[in-house]
Amino acid sequence: MADAQIIDGKAFAAGLRERVAGTVAALKADHGVTPGLAVVLVGEDPASQVYVRNKGKQTLEAGMQSFEFKMDETTSQETLLAKVHELNADPRVNGILVQLPLPKQIDEQAVLAAIDPDKDVDGFHVVNVGRLNTGSSDALVPCTPLGCLLLLRDHFGGSLSGKKAIVVGRSNIVGKPMFNLLLQESCTVTVAHSRTADLPGEVGQADIVIAAVGRPEMVKGDWLKPGAVVIDVGINRIDKPEGGTRLVGDVDFASAQTVASAITPVPGGVGPMTIACLLRNTVTAACRQNGIAEPDM
Repeated sequence: MADAQIIDGKAFAAGLRERVAGTVAALKADHGVTPGLAVVLVGEDPASQVYVRNKGKQTLEAGMQSFEFKMDETTSQETLLAKVHELNADPRVNGILVQLPLPKQIDEQAVLAAIDPDKDVDGFHVVNVGRLNTGSSDALVPCTPLGCLLLLRDHFGGSLSGKKAIVVGRSNIVGKPMFNLLLQESCTVTVAHSRTADLPGEVGQADIVIAAVGRPEMVKGDWLKPGAVVIDVGINRIDKPEGGTRLVGDVDFASAQTVASAITPVPGGVGPMTIACLLRNTVTAACRQNGIAEPDM
């Protein structure tokens, strides 16, 4: 069997950002609306700083307004909640994202619950979780699982109906919303995790494998059903034998590539889709808040 087709998330994300920019230009021209994204960063986490910088850059490149608020590591929960309430009330802001993780003195759930659900472009508010869970079209969907779904739809030419899918990982950020999205696509879905008995056997039955467990190269090629399509959400930094580090996914790419029919690489697969979907969600939120028909992006 030939090596798996590489699903190029970087290229797909670039195309999605172009479509978002075109939609933003049309919103400005036809309705006088410029979507705005506000990102709040508390503390000095280096990975979060890079991520926030990239979000701001790509927001501006898409023609949107970018609002960034950086707060000290010692910021109180009350101060952060006051900022969230201020952004909820600001008509220029259509999407609000509070970068996680937050310092230990702040209750993440309390902060996420304070964000207006209609501006919750991360899709983490319990109202959006409920909307997604019940199949409502009003849900703002978490960006990473949404990115995975768009890649799968593109690969399969639109329809995933009848496919057997397994999601390895049950997090609120990826695993659970991914389950709901695949169910809505008429897949038969299994959610597996660290306590699953015979995990390789479960994975081996699936046409679609979503790996989002946070363990480097855990899913092996010999677990896969021949011809399976593999979406690797993991981003893990491991040591190289010769020194230094490299990024790997939750799937052992080398062995999986010889069994799967298609696979996302790490890096360059799901990662670039997350910010692109954040921009897409912000435009969706702006349209809904202004009573404008949602564009097809």
